Amino acid sequence: MGSTCKESFEEFLELLKRAGIEITNESELRERLAESHRWRFAFKTLAANGRQIGIRFGERSAGINVAEIRRAFAEFAFPDSVQTVFSASLQAE
Repeated sequence: MGSTCKESFEEFLELLKRAGIEITNESELRERLAESHRWRFAFKTLAANGRQIGIRFGERSAGINVAEIRRAFAEFAFPDSVQTVFSASLQAE
């Protein structure tokens, strides 16, 4: 994780929201990420399986900015596989 990598999941979630992502049951998501020492791995797991506990990612009415979403994942040094899982969770809506 290079020196440009931020460590705050709060900042990451805010970037996603600014890019047009709506998070259902955001308080539960934040709580689970806060409990994890490896919040990036927890985010991937919750993006893939969070629907079972009401955590969903969707598109806000104004639409999403795909370039900003990609930038957020890159800025926080997520592997491409996480963005693939996240994109699949968006399409599941």
